[in-house]
Formats: sequence, C-alpha cells, structure tokens
Amino acid sequence: MTMFHSMNTTASALTTQRLRMDVISSNMANIDTTRATLENGEWQPYKRKSVVLKPQGDNFSSFLNTAMNRPSNAGEGVTVSRIIEDNETPGELLYDPEHPDANEEGYVEMPNVDPLREMVDLMSATRSYEGNVTVFNANKSMMMQALQIGRS
Repeated sequence: MTMFHSMNTTASALTTQRLRMDVISSNMANIDTTRATLENGEWQPYKRKSVVLKPQGDNFSSFLNTAMNRPSNAGEGVTVSRIIEDNETPGELLYDPEHPDANEEGYVEMPNVDPLREMVDLMSATRSYEGNVTVFNANKSMMMQALQIGRS
C-alpha cells in the first residue's frame, strides 16, 4: 500500500459521486420529456436512469488473498459498473388530448421520474461527495504535517 493509496481511493469515490449527480440532474432535466428514445420505430417517454457502483478491487488476486486468509488491499475504491434505465416503473398517464404524443384516448405517458426520489438521491450523492472531500483534505493535511516533521 502506497502513501497515496487513500487519496486514490477517495478520488475514485469523488468521481463516481460526481457521475451520480450528473445522472440525477439529467433525470430532473428530462422530467417532462415525452419523446426521448426510439424503440421499434415508435417514440417513448424518457426513462429514469440510475448508476450502479462496484468495488474497484474486484479482481482475481483480491479473491485469492481472501480465500487464503491473507490480508488484501481492502478499500481499493469504487467505480461505475454501468448506468441502467428503469424500464420496470411505468410513467404517469396524463390526460391531454391536444398533446402531440397523446394516444387514441387522449392520454400522454409521462417519464417515470419522481422528483422527490431524485432529490433524495441527489442529497445522498452530495453528502457522500462532501464527506469524501473532507477525507481527502484531512489526508492531505496529514501528509503535509508528515513533511514538516522531516523538515525539523
């Protein structure tokens, strides 16, 4: 484990939380987008996206060390596994026969984005980002103090 291992771990968390915030803001920006993606020749409303995270140390050597009861580099950081669309949750049907995307009955399927859920997710990502900034700054401060010890 190097001197900068904890900073690299924290930096990976900062990067992933920033991407989470970007995806959430994209969801909020498309809350009224009824014509977003083309599927089978037909337009459909915007589908909510979410970020799936996974540990960075998800490799063979970490599993081997765990199986052999040897210490491994715990806490190697986090990375984005993929960004998925929520195709399970249906969008709300809004009655607006004048809307260009209304069906035969006059209903428009709205995106499946819930603003309350998005705001809670955004608060979670923001708090996690802020916590990791605090850890990064504390680590930087400790390294600077260690350099000062060597100066004396």
